This record gives sequence, C-alpha cells and structure tokens, in this order.
Amino acid sequence: MSAIFLKRFLQRPFQVASIIPSSRTLIRRVADKMDLTKPRVIVEYGPGEGCHTREIVRRMHPDSQMILFELDPELAEHLGEQFRDDPRVTVLNADCATLATVLAEHGHAHCDYIVSGIPFSILEPAKKRALLRSTFDVLAPHAGAAFIIYQVTNELVAHCRHFSRIESQYCLQNLPPMFVTKFYKTANGSAHGPATSNGKNGQPVNGHSRH
Repeated sequence: MSAIFLKRFLQRPFQVASIIPSSRTLIRRVADKMDLTKPRVIVEYGPGEGCHTREIVRRMHPDSQMILFELDPELAEHLGEQFRDDPRVTVLNADCATLATVLAEHGHAHCDYIVSGIPFSILEPAKKRALLRSTFDVLAPHAGAAFIIYQVTNELVAHCRHFSRIESQYCLQNLPPMFVTKFYKTANGSAHGPATSNGKNGQPVNGHSRH
C-alpha cells in the first residue's frame, strides 16, 4: 500500500475515496480499454498516487500526451515528482472542470481518452451533469474515443445517455470490486480489449447502445 495514498485518504476521505490503490487486475482492465499503439491525447481525472497512470504511460506511444488533473496538492506534487522526466506527462493541481481550457492551452482541440476514478456519486447533481457534458464535448469525434471509469457502483450509466454506446464489466479482483465502464463518443466506436458485460450477471450492456 502506498503510504501517501493512505495518508491522504485519512485526511480527505471523500476526495481520495478509496483506502488502497487499485489492484493490478483492475489497472490492466482499465488500460486495456484504450488503443495506445498510436499517438493519443489522454486525460486522467483524479489519478491519486498514479497507479493507473504508470501503466498507461508504460504503454503510451512516444508521441502521446497525458494530462493529469489532481485536486489534492500533496498527491499532485507526488505525481509531479514521479513523471518529472517524462515530457509527455503534464500534472495539474486543478479541477478537471477546466479541461477544455487546458486542452486549448496545450494546443489540442480534443482528447482521445479520458480516464476517471473520481467518486462521481458524491458530486452535487449540477456539477456532475456539467462535468459529464464537458467530458463528452472534449472527446474527439472519431471511432474509439471514449470516457473510461472505474467505480464501486454503476450509477453513472443513468447520467450518460448522451454518449452513443456504453460497455461495462465487473472486476471482482479488487478491493472493493469495481465496475469498469467505457462510454463511447460516437456510435461506431469499436470495443478494444476483452469482451465486456455488466459483470454480475454476465449480460452485455446492449440496452445502452444507439446504433
């Protein structure tokens, strides 16, 4: 267990949201949702101590860019130290609601993937709706561009009807178990990685597709 992760959880439990970092299985499942063989612009909301970030960066194309939004100043500093020698990674101690502005400042009209582990369930409804709308708006309008989350509940599916297609699977190999859900920007987005389902009963989430 990361000492800084535990420390910040104890100090800010609602912001950090989990007492331990993600398992290796969950980390791999999240990273498998992305095609990182080509140059991509990737954003991560709430990377914490960086367990998912490290795997994504390890797989990233040399010409990719990754922007991290971490509200906790101590964790942001920790991330900055981790990735200070990798020019592909930008660490911001900032609210991810500023994403559109940040992308423009970095010369990007859109991003290809947004990964998030932040606890959407505790956000105020208005802030949740605004963040989900801005997330959708900044994703690139191409097949495969997606918002990828890992959450204890799958309640966010009900708030993401504006995404064209949704796939979800349940990862039991994590404490606590998590849903890994991929929201596609366009209807012709194709799955990348293993076949997905809603996990607990093994049924695909086809009811949320809009083809």
